[in-house]
Amino acid sequence: MEKYFDINEQKLSIRCKIYCRDIHNIKRIVVFGHGFGGHKDTRACARFAEQTISKYKTTAVLAFDWPCHGNDARNKLTLTDCDTYLTLVLAYIQRTWQTEDIYYYGTSFGGYLVLKYISEHGSPFRKIALRCPAVSIYDSLMNTIMTEENKLLLEKGKDALVGFDRLVKINKSYLEELKANDIREREFLDFADDLLIIHGTEDEIIPYRDAVEFAENNVIELIAADGADHRFRNPKQIDLAHAEILKFFFS
Repeated sequence: MEKYFDINEQKLSIRCKIYCRDIHNIKRIVVFGHGFGGHKDTRACARFAEQTISKYKTTAVLAFDWPCHGNDARNKLTLTDCDTYLTLVLAYIQRTWQTEDIYYYGTSFGGYLVLKYISEHGSPFRKIALRCPAVSIYDSLMNTIMTEENKLLLEKGKDALVGFDRLVKINKSYLEELKANDIREREFLDFADDLLIIHGTEDEIIPYRDAVEFAENNVIELIAADGADHRFRNPKQIDLAHAEILKFFFS
């Protein structure tokens, strides 16, 4: 089954979607963190959820919209709000299903955000799998994602609409936030055993070499997906990635 619901706390409304067999019989949950400009209804999440709950009947997959993404009502993106959203989602899971058996599957921006989160709060997750994590997100925004028009607007102190499925409004202060929070400058050795990175060798957004360097510096296992792009558009490649993630989580 699929169910939409909102978490309404601290004058915020976090738009969520859960995939499960029986909402009253959930023992463990995988939180899905989508990428920049994405949303909770991404096809990759739906595909992963189908593969997960078909095999593990008491496991659920919960996705939510980051601030300014999907159906979220906020119009100013900040890393602080992203941190708050993840904190509230985790608290809701623990309160509603009385479980600490929580995992995380993040893609791109969702990978960056969880790495930032655990470096600041410690990890509440059993294991974390990252597909093409945006370890060099500031560089990618500046060099690949943003247009020259975007950059000109930001330099003038104006907002710019940037992104993919949904254009996200960002400003210069957000870029400064990202620059000041470069996770490549942080150490993740204490979390390494519970982290897995899968990265496409042909990633056009976050260079494969950036992920390799980050993984090597932190002794994190990295699986190279030969020929895969940033979004893993090839169904066979995404299925192989999901198989590796499920094996890492539950074997």
